Amino acid sequence: MGKILIITAMNDKNLSLAKDLQSLLSGMEQQADIISLEDLHLPLFSNETKINEDLVAGLIEEVNSASGFIFCAPEYNGGVPPVLSNAIIWISFQTKNWRDAFNGKFALIATHSSSSGQRFLTAFRSQLEYMGTNVLARTISVTKEKPLKEDSVKRILQGLIDVIR
Repeated sequence: MGKILIITAMNDKNLSLAKDLQSLLSGMEQQADIISLEDLHLPLFSNETKINEDLVAGLIEEVNSASGFIFCAPEYNGGVPPVLSNAIIWISFQTKNWRDAFNGKFALIATHSSSSGQRFLTAFRSQLEYMGTNVLARTISVTKEKPLKEDSVKRILQGLIDVIR
């Protein structure tokens, strides 16, 4: 059985969402680990930026060992949070072929935003697909007014489990 890596952009409601998804996956007998990008404190990418190579290597190792991903992030100004884009740039820049870590893998996108998060879901889907990731059609969108629907989310998670086996 493949491993699912849940990557959360922020230590806010999206980290709570990631933990809820991890708990549901555990109940479905599926291993899932969480990485909080905010906790990594990656510097803003540039060709001149010096970074702790071990930090990026550890992140790349986690991403490479995953069969599937769940990305949890809020919508920022109608798009992808900078911390998420920045992490992907570091990963793609530090791998032999920039698509290596994501190409051919499966992903699910989730958001807990003050709005529906639809612009984030659309923009990030495009970015992942460009890197060769197979993004599942169904997404998870949670707001204050629209809480997590456990039965529906379990069906979505089962779809990811089925394709990584």
